Amino acid sequence: MASPRRRTPRRRVWPKIRLLLLVAVVAAGGTALYPVWKAANPDPPELKVRYRTDTPATATAAKPSLEVFNDTGKPLPLSDVTLRYWFTADGSASYAFNCVNAVFGCSNVAGRIVAMDKPTDTADHYLEVRFTAAAGDLKPGANSKGIDLQLFRTDHKKLKQSDDRSFDAEMTSYKEAENVTAYKRGVLAWGEEPDGTKASDEKKTAAKSAPEPLPAPPAGVLFDDFTYQGPKDPALFKHGWLVRTSKGGPGVENTWSAKGVSFPTAEGAHAGGQVLNLRASTDGTKAGTKQASLGTAASKFRDGTYAARIHFSDEPTTGDAGDHVNQTFYTIGGTGSKYSELDNEYMPNGGWGRPGPKLDTVTWYDHKTNDRVYETTNKSLDTWHTVLIRVKDGVVAYWLDGKKLFLSNGKYAPRADMSVNFNHWFIDLPFKGERAWDMKVDWLYYNANETLSAKQVQSAVEDFTGEGVNYFDTVRESR
Repeated sequence: MASPRRRTPRRRVWPKIRLLLLVAVVAAGGTALYPVWKAANPDPPELKVRYRTDTPATATAAKPSLEVFNDTGKPLPLSDVTLRYWFTADGSASYAFNCVNAVFGCSNVAGRIVAMDKPTDTADHYLEVRFTAAAGDLKPGANSKGIDLQLFRTDHKKLKQSDDRSFDAEMTSYKEAENVTAYKRGVLAWGEEPDGTKASDEKKTAAKSAPEPLPAPPAGVLFDDFTYQGPKDPALFKHGWLVRTSKGGPGVENTWSAKGVSFPTAEGAHAGGQVLNLRASTDGTKAGTKQASLGTAASKFRDGTYAARIHFSDEPTTGDAGDHVNQTFYTIGGTGSKYSELDNEYMPNGGWGRPGPKLDTVTWYDHKTNDRVYETTNKSLDTWHTVLIRVKDGVVAYWLDGKKLFLSNGKYAPRADMSVNFNHWFIDLPFKGERAWDMKVDWLYYNANETLSAKQVQSAVEDFTGEGVNYFDTVRESR
Protein backbone atom coordinates (compact mmCIF):
# COMPACT_ATOMS: atom_id res chain seq x y z
CA MET A 1 0.00 0.00 0.00
CA ALA A 2 1.34 3.32 -1.00
CA SER A 3 2.16 5.70 1.79
CA PRO A 4 -0.14 8.69 2.08
CA ARG A 5 1.07 11.89 0.52
CA ARG A 6 2.38 14.38 3.13
CA ARG A 7 0.65 17.73 3.07
CA THR A 8 2.79 20.85 3.01
CA PRO A 9 2.37 22.82 6.33
CA ARG A 10 0.41 26.03 6.04
CA ARG A 11 2.63 29.08 6.35
CA ARG A 12 1.84 31.42 9.19
CA VAL A 13 1.52 34.63 7.26
CA TRP A 14 -0.85 36.70 9.40
CA PRO A 15 1.62 37.62 12.22
CA LYS A 16 4.09 38.81 9.61
CA ILE A 17 1.40 40.77 7.82
CA ARG A 18 0.38 42.37 11.08
CA LEU A 19 3.99 43.36 11.82
CA LEU A 20 4.42 44.81 8.34
CA LEU A 21 1.19 46.75 8.67
CA LEU A 22 2.32 48.10 12.06
CA VAL A 23 5.65 49.22 10.62
CA ALA A 24 3.83 50.87 7.73
CA VAL A 25 1.46 52.69 10.05
CA VAL A 26 4.29 53.89 12.29
CA ALA A 27 6.30 54.96 9.26
CA ALA A 28 3.35 56.84 7.85
CA GLY A 29 2.21 58.45 11.10
CA GLY A 30 5.31 58.36 13.30
CA THR A 31 5.39 62.10 13.69
CA ALA A 32 1.96 62.06 15.27
CA LEU A 33 2.51 58.97 17.41
CA TYR A 34 6.00 59.75 18.76
CA PRO A 35 4.94 62.40 21.29
CA VAL A 36 2.37 60.00 22.75
CA TRP A 37 4.96 57.25 23.07
CA LYS A 38 7.56 59.67 24.40
CA ALA A 39 5.24 60.98 27.08
CA ALA A 40 4.77 57.43 28.33
CA ASN A 41 8.50 56.63 28.03
CA PRO A 42 10.49 59.75 29.05
CA ASP A 43 14.27 59.73 29.12
CA PRO A 44 15.68 59.26 32.63
CA PRO A 45 17.02 62.52 34.11
CA GLU A 46 20.69 63.28 33.58
CA LEU A 47 20.89 64.62 37.09
CA LYS A 48 18.67 65.02 40.11
CA VAL A 49 18.61 67.22 43.20
CA ARG A 50 17.95 66.30 46.80
CA TYR A 51 17.06 68.91 49.44
CA ARG A 52 16.81 69.28 53.18
CA THR A 53 16.47 72.13 55.67
CA ASP A 54 16.39 72.61 59.44
CA THR A 55 14.47 75.90 59.55
CA PRO A 56 10.81 76.60 60.36
CA ALA A 57 8.55 78.64 58.09
CA THR A 58 9.51 81.85 59.89
CA ALA A 59 13.26 82.16 60.33
CA THR A 60 16.19 84.56 60.24
CA ALA A 61 17.38 82.83 57.07
CA ALA A 62 16.36 80.13 54.63
CA LYS A 63 18.90 77.34 54.85
CA PRO A 64 18.56 75.01 51.88
CA SER A 65 21.09 72.19 51.75
CA LEU A 66 21.31 70.63 48.30
CA GLU A 67 22.88 67.54 46.74
CA VAL A 68 23.40 67.09 43.01
CA PHE A 69 23.44 63.53 41.65
CA ASN A 70 25.00 62.51 38.32
CA ASP A 71 22.67 59.89 36.84
CA THR A 72 24.58 59.46 33.58
CA GLY A 73 27.41 57.16 32.61
CA LYS A 74 29.78 60.08 31.98
CA PRO A 75 31.54 62.56 34.26
CA LEU A 76 29.46 65.69 34.90
CA PRO A 77 31.37 68.97 35.32
CA LEU A 78 29.70 70.92 38.10
CA SER A 79 30.46 74.08 36.12
CA ASP A 80 27.81 72.83 33.64
CA VAL A 81 25.18 72.82 36.39
CA THR A 82 22.96 75.68 37.60
CA LEU A 83 20.51 75.36 40.48
CA ARG A 84 17.47 77.52 41.18
CA TYR A 85 15.77 77.83 44.55
CA TRP A 86 12.38 79.54 44.07
CA PHE A 87 10.84 81.84 46.68
CA THR A 88 8.42 84.71 47.27
CA ALA A 89 9.98 87.94 48.51
CA ASP A 90 8.50 89.63 51.57
CA GLY A 91 7.17 92.86 50.10
CA SER A 92 9.98 95.08 48.84
CA ALA A 93 12.69 93.44 50.95
CA SER A 94 16.05 92.82 49.30
CA TYR A 95 17.84 89.50 49.73
CA ALA A 96 21.37 88.15 49.83
CA PHE A 97 22.94 84.72 49.89
CA ASN A 98 26.10 83.04 51.06
CA CYS A 99 27.61 79.59 50.99
CA VAL A 100 28.31 78.03 54.38
CA ASN A 101 29.87 74.74 53.37
CA ALA A 102 30.66 72.59 50.33
CA VAL A 103 33.02 69.64 49.92
CA PHE A 104 34.72 71.40 47.00
CA GLY A 105 34.84 74.72 48.90
CA CYS A 106 32.60 77.78 49.01
CA SER A 107 35.30 79.58 46.99
CA ASN A 108 33.82 77.70 44.02
CA VAL A 109 30.18 78.72 44.58
CA ALA A 110 28.53 81.83 43.15
CA GLY A 111 24.97 83.03 43.41
CA ARG A 112 22.59 85.83 42.58
CA ILE A 113 19.03 86.81 43.41
CA VAL A 114 16.82 87.21 40.34
CA ALA A 115 13.33 88.75 40.12
CA MET A 116 11.04 86.73 37.85
CA ASP A 117 9.55 88.37 34.78
CA LYS A 118 6.28 86.49 35.35
CA PRO A 119 5.68 85.88 39.07
CA THR A 120 3.45 83.04 40.23
CA ASP A 121 1.55 82.39 43.45
CA THR A 122 4.50 80.51 44.92
CA ALA A 123 7.49 82.45 43.58
CA ASP A 124 8.48 85.86 42.33
CA HIS A 125 12.27 85.48 42.79
CA TYR A 126 14.84 82.73 42.65
CA LEU A 127 18.30 82.17 44.03
CA GLU A 128 20.50 80.98 41.17
CA VAL A 129 23.58 79.02 42.20
CA ARG A 130 26.51 78.24 39.93
CA PHE A 131 29.86 76.50 40.32
CA THR A 132 33.33 77.30 39.04
CA ALA A 133 35.48 74.98 36.95
CA ALA A 134 37.55 74.30 40.07
CA ALA A 135 34.54 72.60 41.70
CA GLY A 136 35.49 69.58 39.59
CA ASP A 137 33.45 66.76 38.04
CA LEU A 138 30.90 64.36 39.45
CA LYS A 139 31.75 60.80 38.47
CA PRO A 140 28.97 58.60 37.05
CA GLY A 141 26.54 57.82 39.84
CA ALA A 142 28.26 60.20 42.28
CA ASN A 143 26.77 63.10 44.21
CA SER A 144 28.13 66.47 45.26
CA LYS A 145 27.49 65.89 48.98
CA GLY A 146 25.76 68.67 50.88
CA ILE A 147 25.98 72.23 49.56
CA ASP A 148 24.84 74.34 52.52
CA LEU A 149 23.43 77.74 51.57
CA GLN A 150 21.81 80.68 53.32
CA LEU A 151 19.25 83.09 51.87
CA PHE A 152 18.35 86.08 54.03
CA ARG A 153 16.92 89.59 54.05
CA THR A 154 19.56 92.31 53.96
CA ASP A 155 17.63 94.24 56.63
CA HIS A 156 18.15 91.11 58.80
CA LYS A 157 14.46 90.82 59.67
CA LYS A 158 12.91 87.35 59.82
CA LEU A 159 11.59 86.00 56.55
CA LYS A 160 8.45 84.01 55.77
CA GLN A 161 8.99 80.77 53.89
CA SER A 162 5.48 79.32 53.92
CA ASP A 163 4.77 80.80 50.46
CA ASP A 164 8.17 79.84 48.98
CA ARG A 165 7.89 77.20 46.27
CA SER A 166 11.17 75.43 47.07
CA PHE A 167 10.78 75.43 50.86
CA ASP A 168 9.56 72.29 52.63
CA ALA A 169 9.81 72.23 56.43
CA GLU A 170 9.12 68.48 56.47
CA MET A 171 12.27 67.67 54.52
CA THR A 172 14.66 67.58 57.46
CA SER A 173 16.64 64.79 55.78
CA TYR A 174 17.69 64.64 52.13
CA LYS A 175 14.91 63.77 49.68
CA GLU A 176 14.42 64.30 45.97
CA ALA A 177 12.94 67.76 45.41
CA GLU A 178 11.47 68.71 42.05
CA ASN A 179 10.63 72.19 43.35
CA VAL A 180 14.35 72.94 43.20
CA THR A 181 15.27 73.00 39.53
CA ALA A 182 18.58 72.12 37.93
CA TYR A 183 19.96 73.03 34.51
CA LYS A 184 22.73 71.52 32.45
CA ARG A 185 24.39 74.06 30.17
CA GLY A 186 21.29 76.22 30.45
CA VAL A 187 18.81 73.42 29.70
CA LEU A 188 16.23 72.38 32.30
CA ALA A 189 17.35 68.90 33.37
CA TRP A 190 15.56 68.37 36.68
CA GLY A 191 12.42 69.54 38.41
CA GLU A 192 9.47 71.71 37.57
CA GLU A 193 9.52 75.50 37.27
CA PRO A 194 6.77 77.54 38.99
CA ASP A 195 4.89 77.98 35.70
CA GLY A 196 4.63 74.20 35.27
CA THR A 197 7.48 73.78 32.80
CA LYS A 198 9.18 70.41 33.24
CA ALA A 199 12.39 68.91 31.95
CA SER A 200 11.58 67.48 28.51
CA ASP A 201 12.89 67.21 24.96
CA GLU A 202 10.59 70.04 23.92
CA LYS A 203 12.11 72.29 26.58
CA LYS A 204 15.61 71.27 25.52
CA THR A 205 14.88 72.15 21.93
CA ALA A 206 13.61 75.57 22.93
CA ALA A 207 16.40 76.30 25.41
CA LYS A 208 18.51 79.39 25.05
CA SER A 209 22.25 79.19 24.48
CA ALA A 210 24.24 77.91 27.42
CA PRO A 211 25.69 80.50 29.82
CA GLU A 212 29.40 81.11 29.79
CA PRO A 213 31.21 78.81 32.24
CA LEU A 214 32.12 80.38 35.55
CA PRO A 215 35.92 80.63 35.63
CA ALA A 216 37.90 79.19 38.51
CA PRO A 217 38.94 81.82 41.06
CA PRO A 218 42.51 83.06 40.50
CA ALA A 219 45.19 81.40 42.61
CA GLY A 220 46.67 83.32 45.52
CA VAL A 221 43.76 85.74 45.88
CA LEU A 222 41.29 86.53 48.67
CA PHE A 223 38.10 88.47 47.99
CA ASP A 224 35.19 89.14 50.33
CA ASP A 225 32.35 91.64 49.97
CA PHE A 226 31.01 90.92 53.48
CA THR A 227 27.66 89.36 52.65
CA TYR A 228 26.83 87.97 56.08
CA GLN A 229 23.98 87.91 58.60
CA GLY A 230 25.91 89.00 61.68
CA PRO A 231 28.84 88.25 63.99
CA LYS A 232 27.55 84.72 64.68
CA ASP A 233 26.93 83.79 61.04
CA PRO A 234 28.51 80.33 60.53
CA ALA A 235 29.60 81.39 57.03
CA LEU A 236 31.72 84.18 58.54
CA PHE A 237 33.82 81.64 60.42
CA LYS A 238 33.84 79.10 57.60
CA HIS A 239 35.26 81.85 55.39
CA GLY A 240 38.15 82.39 57.76
CA TRP A 241 37.13 85.40 59.85
CA LEU A 242 37.34 85.94 63.62
CA VAL A 243 35.30 88.48 65.57
CA ARG A 244 37.51 89.64 68.39
CA THR A 245 36.20 89.27 71.93
CA SER A 246 39.54 88.58 73.62
CA LYS A 247 41.23 90.73 76.22
CA GLY A 248 44.00 93.25 75.65
CA GLY A 249 44.57 96.43 73.68
CA PRO A 250 44.95 98.60 71.83
CA GLY A 251 42.76 101.39 73.15
CA VAL A 252 40.57 100.79 76.17
CA GLU A 253 41.77 97.35 77.20
CA ASN A 254 39.47 94.34 77.50
CA THR A 255 36.49 96.01 75.80
CA TRP A 256 36.37 94.09 72.50
CA SER A 257 32.81 93.00 71.77
CA ALA A 258 30.96 91.14 69.01
CA LYS A 259 28.05 93.55 69.49
CA GLY A 260 29.87 96.17 67.45
CA VAL A 261 30.17 93.95 64.35
CA SER A 262 27.27 94.01 61.87
CA PHE A 263 26.60 93.75 58.13
CA PRO A 264 24.00 96.33 57.07
CA THR A 265 23.36 97.74 53.63
CA ALA A 266 24.91 101.16 53.24
CA GLU A 267 24.66 104.10 50.87
CA GLY A 268 27.63 104.12 48.54
CA ALA A 269 28.33 100.39 48.81
CA HIS A 270 28.93 98.65 45.50
CA ALA A 271 25.73 97.46 43.81
CA GLY A 272 23.74 98.58 46.85
CA GLY A 273 25.21 95.68 48.79
CA GLN A 274 26.10 94.97 52.36
CA VAL A 275 29.13 96.26 54.25
CA LEU A 276 31.08 95.34 57.33
CA ASN A 277 30.22 97.90 60.01
CA LEU A 278 32.48 98.26 63.04
CA ARG A 279 30.87 100.31 65.80
CA ALA A 280 32.90 101.72 68.68
CA SER A 281 30.59 102.94 71.44
CA THR A 282 31.01 104.33 74.95
CA ASP A 283 29.39 106.29 77.73
CA GLY A 284 32.77 107.68 78.74
CA THR A 285 33.58 104.87 81.17
CA LYS A 286 35.57 101.69 80.64
CA ALA A 287 32.61 99.58 81.81
CA GLY A 288 30.39 101.26 79.24
CA THR A 289 32.86 100.96 76.32
CA LYS A 290 32.70 98.50 73.42
CA GLN A 291 35.35 98.32 70.69
CA ALA A 292 35.00 96.32 67.46
CA SER A 293 37.40 94.22 65.40
CA LEU A 294 37.29 91.65 62.60
CA GLY A 295 40.36 89.84 61.32
CA THR A 296 41.45 86.75 59.43
CA ALA A 297 42.04 83.65 61.51
CA ALA A 298 45.01 82.71 59.34
CA SER A 299 48.34 84.53 59.18
CA LYS A 300 49.24 83.76 55.57
CA PHE A 301 49.65 87.15 53.89
CA ARG A 302 52.91 88.92 53.08
CA ASP A 303 53.94 90.11 49.60
CA GLY A 304 51.40 91.40 47.11
CA THR A 305 48.50 93.85 47.11
CA TYR A 306 46.17 94.51 50.04
CA ALA A 307 43.15 96.63 49.16
CA ALA A 308 39.96 97.65 50.93
CA ARG A 309 37.20 100.13 50.21
CA ILE A 310 36.59 101.90 53.51
CA HIS A 311 34.26 104.63 54.74
CA PHE A 312 36.01 106.61 57.48
CA SER A 313 33.91 108.82 59.75
CA ASP A 314 34.62 112.30 61.13
CA GLU A 315 31.47 112.44 63.25
CA PRO A 316 29.78 109.97 65.59
CA THR A 317 26.58 108.29 64.42
CA THR A 318 25.01 109.21 67.75
CA GLY A 319 26.11 111.47 70.60
CA ASP A 320 28.68 114.21 70.90
CA ALA A 321 31.81 114.50 68.76
CA GLY A 322 35.36 114.89 70.01
CA ASP A 323 36.53 111.34 70.75
CA HIS A 324 40.03 110.23 69.85
CA VAL A 325 38.85 107.22 67.84
CA ASN A 326 41.16 105.15 65.65
CA GLN A 327 39.73 103.56 62.48
CA THR A 328 42.31 101.02 61.35
CA PHE A 329 43.10 98.73 58.41
CA TYR A 330 46.25 96.79 59.20
CA THR A 331 48.25 93.57 58.97
CA ILE A 332 50.17 91.94 61.79
CA GLY A 333 52.14 88.75 62.38
CA GLY A 334 55.25 87.15 63.82
CA THR A 335 56.98 87.70 67.13
CA GLY A 336 60.39 88.79 68.33
CA SER A 337 62.85 89.13 65.45
CA LYS A 338 60.08 88.20 62.98
CA TYR A 339 57.52 90.76 64.19
CA SER A 340 55.76 92.52 61.32
CA GLU A 341 52.98 95.15 61.18
CA LEU A 342 51.66 97.47 58.47
CA ASP A 343 49.11 100.10 59.54
CA ASN A 344 46.60 102.55 58.12
CA GLU A 345 45.20 104.48 61.10
CA TYR A 346 42.65 107.25 60.58
CA MET A 347 42.02 109.57 63.55
CA PRO A 348 39.37 112.22 62.79
CA ASN A 349 40.09 114.10 66.03
CA GLY A 350 43.75 113.24 66.25
CA GLY A 351 45.48 111.37 69.03
CA TRP A 352 48.70 110.99 70.99
CA GLY A 353 49.14 114.75 71.20
CA ARG A 354 48.76 115.40 67.47
CA PRO A 355 45.67 117.04 65.95
CA GLY A 356 43.37 115.56 63.35
CA PRO A 357 41.88 114.71 61.04
CA LYS A 358 44.85 112.63 59.97
CA LEU A 359 45.85 109.30 58.45
CA ASP A 360 49.01 107.65 59.76
CA THR A 361 50.63 105.07 57.46
CA VAL A 362 53.06 103.09 59.59
CA THR A 363 55.54 100.24 59.10
CA TRP A 364 56.72 98.62 62.32
CA TYR A 365 59.98 96.86 63.07
CA ASP A 366 59.72 96.46 66.86
CA HIS A 367 56.60 97.34 68.82
CA LYS A 368 58.29 97.06 72.23
CA THR A 369 60.94 99.68 71.42
CA ASN A 370 58.56 101.76 69.27
CA ASP A 371 60.86 101.22 66.27
CA ARG A 372 58.78 102.27 63.28
CA VAL A 373 58.64 104.64 60.33
CA TYR A 374 55.53 106.53 59.28
CA GLU A 375 54.00 109.32 57.25
CA THR A 376 51.04 111.49 58.26
CA THR A 377 48.46 112.70 55.76
CA ASN A 378 46.65 115.65 57.33
CA LYS A 379 43.18 115.87 55.82
CA SER A 380 39.61 114.73 56.32
CA LEU A 381 38.72 111.34 54.89
CA ASP A 382 35.03 111.46 55.81
CA THR A 383 33.74 109.38 52.87
CA TRP A 384 34.55 106.24 50.85
CA HIS A 385 38.19 105.57 49.92
CA THR A 386 40.20 102.78 48.30
CA VAL A 387 43.13 102.03 50.59
CA LEU A 388 46.07 99.98 49.29
CA ILE A 389 49.20 98.48 50.77
CA ARG A 390 51.64 97.03 48.22
CA VAL A 391 54.58 94.85 49.24
CA LYS A 392 57.27 93.76 46.79
CA ASP A 393 61.01 93.10 46.98
CA GLY A 394 61.25 94.45 50.53
CA VAL A 395 59.46 97.69 49.72
CA VAL A 396 56.14 98.65 51.33
CA ALA A 397 54.04 101.31 49.59
CA TYR A 398 50.86 102.88 50.98
CA TRP A 399 48.28 104.30 48.55
CA LEU A 400 45.03 106.22 48.93
CA ASP A 401 42.61 106.51 45.99
CA GLY A 402 45.40 105.85 43.51
CA LYS A 403 47.87 108.32 45.07
CA LYS A 404 51.07 107.09 46.71
CA LEU A 405 51.40 108.30 50.30
CA PHE A 406 54.48 106.62 51.77
CA LEU A 407 57.29 104.13 51.10
CA SER A 408 59.31 102.09 53.57
CA ASN A 409 62.06 99.56 52.90
CA GLY A 410 65.21 98.02 54.32
CA LYS A 411 64.56 96.50 57.72
CA TYR A 412 61.05 98.00 57.64
CA ALA A 413 59.54 95.24 55.58
CA PRO A 414 57.47 92.21 56.61
CA ARG A 415 59.56 89.39 58.04
CA ALA A 416 56.65 87.05 58.69
CA ASP A 417 53.28 86.10 57.25
CA MET A 418 50.51 88.24 58.71
CA SER A 419 46.76 88.35 59.33
CA VAL A 420 44.54 91.09 57.87
CA ASN A 421 42.44 93.13 60.28
CA PHE A 422 39.96 95.99 60.67
CA ASN A 423 39.72 97.68 64.09
CA HIS A 424 37.71 100.56 65.53
CA TRP A 425 38.81 101.69 68.96
CA PHE A 426 39.18 104.56 71.44
CA ILE A 427 42.64 105.94 72.22
CA ASP A 428 41.21 107.41 75.43
CA LEU A 429 37.91 108.50 76.98
CA PRO A 430 38.04 112.31 77.29
CA PHE A 431 34.45 112.96 78.46
CA LYS A 432 31.24 111.34 79.71
CA GLY A 433 28.06 110.70 77.72
CA GLU A 434 26.66 108.12 75.31
CA ARG A 435 28.07 108.12 71.76
CA ALA A 436 28.77 105.65 68.95
CA TRP A 437 31.10 105.79 65.94
CA ASP A 438 30.83 103.70 62.76
CA MET A 439 33.55 102.57 60.36
CA LYS A 440 32.39 100.75 57.20
CA VAL A 441 34.23 98.34 54.87
CA ASP A 442 32.70 97.54 51.47
CA TRP A 443 35.10 94.78 50.43
CA LEU A 444 38.57 93.33 50.95
CA TYR A 445 40.87 92.15 48.16
CA TYR A 446 44.31 90.57 48.48
CA ASN A 447 46.53 89.32 45.66
CA ALA A 448 49.72 87.48 46.62
CA ASN A 449 51.05 87.44 43.05
CA GLU A 450 50.90 91.03 41.81
CA THR A 451 51.15 94.66 42.88
CA LEU A 452 48.10 96.29 41.38
CA SER A 453 46.72 99.81 41.03
CA ALA A 454 43.45 100.92 42.58
CA LYS A 455 41.82 100.84 39.13
CA GLN A 456 43.00 97.30 38.49
CA VAL A 457 41.67 96.18 41.86
CA GLN A 458 38.33 97.88 41.24
CA SER A 459 38.05 96.21 37.85
CA ALA A 460 38.72 92.79 39.41
CA VAL A 461 36.14 93.39 42.13
CA GLU A 462 33.51 94.37 39.55
CA ASP A 463 34.28 91.23 37.55
CA PHE A 464 33.80 89.05 40.63
CA THR A 465 30.55 90.63 41.79
CA GLY A 466 29.23 90.72 38.23
CA GLU A 467 29.47 86.91 38.21
CA GLY A 468 27.70 86.62 41.55
CA VAL A 469 30.92 85.85 43.43
CA ASN A 470 30.83 87.36 46.93
CA TYR A 471 33.70 85.39 48.48
CA PHE A 472 36.66 83.18 47.66
CA ASP A 473 40.04 82.45 49.19
CA THR A 474 42.77 80.66 47.25
CA VAL A 475 45.71 81.94 49.32
CA ARG A 476 47.79 79.10 50.64
CA GLU A 477 49.37 79.11 54.05
CA SER A 478 53.16 78.83 54.26
CA ARG A 479 54.56 75.50 55.38
